[in-house]
Amino acid sequence: MYILRCIGCVAFSVAQAIMVFGQGNPTGLKPNIILIIGDDISYDDIGCYGNSKVKTPHIDSLSSQGIRFDNMYVTSSSCSPSRTSLLTGRYPHNTGAAELHEPLPAHLTFFPELLQQAGYYTALAGKWHEGPETARAYDRMEVGRKNGEGGEERWMDVLDTAYASGRPFFLWLASVDAHRPWSADSQFNVLHDPEREVEIPPTLLGDGETRKDLASYYNEIGRLDSYVGKIVHSLRKKKILDHTVIIFMADNGRPFPGSKTRLQDRGLKVPFIVYWPQRIGQTAVTEALCSGVDVGPTILDMASVMPSPDMQGKSFLSVLKNPSLSFRNHVFSEHNWHDFEAYERAVRTKDYLYVYNGRPQFDNGGSMDVRESPSYGVLEKQLSSGKLSELQREPFTKPRPQEEFYVMSSDSLQIRNEINNASYKRQIRQLRRVLRRWQRETGDTEPKVLTHPVAKPGGGFSKVKGEMPGASRDATHNNNKGPF
Repeated sequence: MYILRCIGCVAFSVAQAIMVFGQGNPTGLKPNIILIIGDDISYDDIGCYGNSKVKTPHIDSLSSQGIRFDNMYVTSSSCSPSRTSLLTGRYPHNTGAAELHEPLPAHLTFFPELLQQAGYYTALAGKWHEGPETARAYDRMEVGRKNGEGGEERWMDVLDTAYASGRPFFLWLASVDAHRPWSADSQFNVLHDPEREVEIPPTLLGDGETRKDLASYYNEIGRLDSYVGKIVHSLRKKKILDHTVIIFMADNGRPFPGSKTRLQDRGLKVPFIVYWPQRIGQTAVTEALCSGVDVGPTILDMASVMPSPDMQGKSFLSVLKNPSLSFRNHVFSEHNWHDFEAYERAVRTKDYLYVYNGRPQFDNGGSMDVRESPSYGVLEKQLSSGKLSELQREPFTKPRPQEEFYVMSSDSLQIRNEINNASYKRQIRQLRRVLRRWQRETGDTEPKVLTHPVAKPGGGFSKVKGEMPGASRDATHNNNKGPF
């Protein structure tokens, strides 16, 4: 009788495991989750966000069946600091990796490893520069050029392996599209005509070189979109599409002057789309204000996994259930070393943007790949012509204001700095106070000696390491969430 009981217990446990996991989790309780991250793509360079020229039918299809977020802001308009915030749920200065290409420390928690501990198969494919410690969060990693020029070539194989694992899976699919240098023009079939199929942002001049530059950028976005379509097709063929959450987003704004490395919307506001047929009954657009630090906790919440205490972000699962709900009152962001010395901090509400610049003596023409672009060269040549608008001249301006304040209702492009406008004295004082509180509570610091470039005798620059923001206050062990 005892033996029969034990056999019965084992059979019941196996049946439970099959129900909870199962191949690709077709009937399980936990959804498969795929996070697709585009590289250097502005929110308004995706079709469903109002761009009528760019060809993104597969991303647009996800939006038409899911929820589109119109106010998702990353924590930094710089690739790796933005991604480290996604991975840890922490602000850049709290990760120890506030500067470009800095590795994350071992003591932090990475949300995929919590999914892994909860029974998920986890994998990363594509771009990876968050440091060697993060490898522990994945059962499989496919990084480097074996993923093709756009970083997507092994996505299908990784999906096949995840499906075969018999467990619910989480995939971090990180594209190199649309990071410079361009590579999609000659080897991909979704091409854009420079004269007819690009939209010229107000930060750029619409001459022939700029149009060609933008068309190449659009071609990279088109290549990424085609792989999004392949992922959806494979999930459908495996009959697990309805049991899979697909999230599409980007890490920061377009790699053009006035966008990437900027703390205005054109640098920080990114596309964010959630497709989740099991929970999202009909398409919707939400105006809820959300931050990159909230993405990891939300994904954990989708899988019914508790976040780590060191995560500063919060889950916005409630917004997915009811898109009309509000979420944050403030989002915070920072700009540190990205090829050039920088210390900027910003707080954004739905109505206003306040920016503090600790290095106003420098311009912000962007990262090196931006400064070496044809579009930058076109603007530079026209500097003395009188043909440039204030917004087009701005990347070359120095010194810059130490404080900036923008009013969304009358200046959505964030061109007119109202910091000296007495009409907004109360709002400016309030956001200045909120930003300082965030810095104080989260352990942010403004070191006297930051990482900076030094000219080489033969030309070019070398990087001289300075003190990391937050280091003197041990910010990597500070778990305070700050104002919300």
